[in-house]
Amino acid sequence: MAAGAVARAPVVPRWPGRTGGRPEPARWQVVTVHRPPDEVLPDGRWPEPLRRLDGAVEVRVRPAPGGRGSELAARPRIGAPPPTGLAAHLVGDHPGLLLAGALRQAKQLVETGEVLRADRSAVDRAGPGE
Repeated sequence: MAAGAVARAPVVPRWPGRTGGRPEPARWQVVTVHRPPDEVLPDGRWPEPLRRLDGAVEVRVRPAPGGRGSELAARPRIGAPPPTGLAAHLVGDHPGLLLAGALRQAKQLVETGEVLRADRSAVDRAGPGE
């Protein structure tokens, strides 16, 4: 090492929200859904993609600013068990990815009636009137 050079420890990236074991309020993830709130959560029922996370997340809906539909928001509950099995494998060490995916799918389901997938051709989907 040259004279006057300072050795620095490598910076290890950390996932947001990790505070050395101290629970920190989870952040809300929000999507704008182009439907009124009563269509987003009809009779208070969550869209199917979010139902799979029941007990692990909090969900709220409110009108979006400017009459642009609704804001569908969700956040992990503090102390809720982390995802297990395939879900844990897919999101690795960041369960927020699972929540973001569920919100995205819920938005698609409410707006179009189906969860859109890039691997489905037009032939595989039912056409209008079918």
